[in-house]
Amino acid sequence: MYVGRIVAVGMNPQGKLCAMYRVSSRSFPNRKATVREKTASIVPKEGFESDVYKNPYIAYNCLKIVKGVAVATNGAHTDPIAEKIAAGTSIRDAMILSLATLDYEKDSYNTPRIASAVDLRTRGGWLGIVRHDGLNVRRMPLEPSNAFYVATYEKNDCVPEQTETFEVAGAAAACKYIMEFGIFGEMTNAVGSVCAFESDGDFEIAVEPQT
Repeated sequence: MYVGRIVAVGMNPQGKLCAMYRVSSRSFPNRKATVREKTASIVPKEGFESDVYKNPYIAYNCLKIVKGVAVATNGAHTDPIAEKIAAGTSIRDAMILSLATLDYEKDSYNTPRIASAVDLRTRGGWLGIVRHDGLNVRRMPLEPSNAFYVATYEKNDCVPEQTETFEVAGAAAACKYIMEFGIFGEMTNAVGSVCAFESDGDFEIAVEPQT
């Protein structure tokens, strides 16, 4: 089953929060994730830099950590969501404003923009999506050992029914989880993943495959 890009929020059995992003692609698989400080980005692999001229949506910051909040998305809306949160806007309003402003991607598939966030202060997790036919931003009912997800295709709404058991111990394991295990193992064309996992009062970032 091909569902495109995926974001998820989870809480492990010990109550640790996690925000996850997975790149899945049929057209542009030659990409990787890079990390610098509190930001992770999706970029073309060496030798495929010209792909950005074929599709401007394939390179972007996909994860950013600000004020105890980890934001993970599938596009250029990562930065405005994080910037609004840093300025004091609630996660809900930051997602609504940024998704509504940037809207779905104007490619041949009308690809939705999806977003996720987990908050160390409130212990909450949020998912959001803007499609050509609507916008949904929702706080998900996180509890130990569960995760919720939304994808760009097929599973493209923020609903409690899109849940999965989440029993991982760290950021690297979370990256493998959203790539290979449970319901995610049934979702095809995985390219890579980025995760922010709660650690020592902040977040640890990992990528898969490791670079």
